[in-house]
Amino acid sequence: IPDRVLSCMLETEKELYRLGVPVKTRHNEVAPSQYEIAPIFEKTNVAVDHQHVLMLTLQRIARKYGLVCLLQEKPFAGINGSGKHNNWSMATDTGMNLLEPGDNPHDNMQFLFFCAAVIRAVYKHQDLLRISVASAANDHRLGANEAPPAIMSVFLGDQLEDVFKQLEEGPAQSSKQGGLLGLGVKTLPHLPKHAGDRNRTSPFAFTGNKFEFRAVGSSQTVSWANTILNVIVADALDEMGTMLEAKLKGKKKSKQAFEGAVAEVLSEALHDAKAVIFGGDNYADAWHEEAEKRGLLNLRTTMDALHHLLDEKNLALFSKYEVLSEVELRSREDILVEQYFLKVNIEAETTETLARTLVLPAALRYLREVASTAEAGDDIDLVFEGVTETAKELSEAVNALVKSLNALHVQNRDLGGDTVHE
Repeated sequence: IPDRVLSCMLETEKELYRLGVPVKTRHNEVAPSQYEIAPIFEKTNVAVDHQHVLMLTLQRIARKYGLVCLLQEKPFAGINGSGKHNNWSMATDTGMNLLEPGDNPHDNMQFLFFCAAVIRAVYKHQDLLRISVASAANDHRLGANEAPPAIMSVFLGDQLEDVFKQLEEGPAQSSKQGGLLGLGVKTLPHLPKHAGDRNRTSPFAFTGNKFEFRAVGSSQTVSWANTILNVIVADALDEMGTMLEAKLKGKKKSKQAFEGAVAEVLSEALHDAKAVIFGGDNYADAWHEEAEKRGLLNLRTTMDALHHLLDEKNLALFSKYEVLSEVELRSREDILVEQYFLKVNIEAETTETLARTLVLPAALRYLREVASTAEAGDDIDLVFEGVTETAKELSEAVNALVKSLNALHVQNRDLGGDTVHE
């Protein structure tokens, strides 16, 4: 890390600690002048507030060092963009992590039940997860080399995927074993290596004792993504809890009966939801074809996704758990659509201004120089075929640029965001 950047990052970390925002991790990332910082795991409400403080602090301190902190998801074509990995888990009021597996995950009914609920939630509400990360800038990043695609899938690792496959077919009897992976934290047990191995192409991956939602954009608040995660998992747990109660009704209480009922619920819950489990390369064209066969959604753009927010199932979901009313959801949809159009319009108008005031004048000056050279050659009977050919190519390029700018101007005028809902 260059000295000036390192000094900036060190002061940022000190300022964040002073503000009560605990952070760790400081290293280079793939793109030039791109770096990573990681807030320490906290309760959702606090973590969301600290995310805003973190972004504001990064931008404020950077200016003191003559730097600019770009939070846009994809500021440069062909260069890796930026995003957030939203690490999410759930715990009891006494701090017990409900996504903490045992040494052999198939023995841990509690873990499997809650993990299956998350899988079921992702499968049932792929549209909402895609909506939670939808923005004009993030559309340029999703599906690129450093970000997961717009198709929502769950990565579990070899061992857990094998266990859930057995559970879907019947009670799990065994699990794939691997070497022990020490997590380096005394409060966490050793985990079998393949219970939570890594797949960096997955949008939603199990990583040991939590899920990592990797599609959130770098400029986005994590509040919307976590609100949706909490609601859809609550819905899945509600359904599975009701299924479990129905299977235990009228039966004598016993460990065997309970475990048998849980196994049946897991099998039923995973029957359709297994379609969302995928451990391969999410960037590959073959996965897009396979996902279509599985019936998974591929909402490529923000505008493909946003209209699903007002689907009947989503209106009912948010109303059932009293999170957002229909009026509030419609308001969010209006605001998200307006933000999308305004952002695209601002970028388009900026592009037009830059092209008309900088690119086009430079091209015309160069064309004049080339044309003058060709004309001078004619005056002294010299054949400048290359110069003449270059002049023709430049003339065609200038004409094409002007034509494109005129078309862009019409689009900016007619679709400038004032009538986005008409």
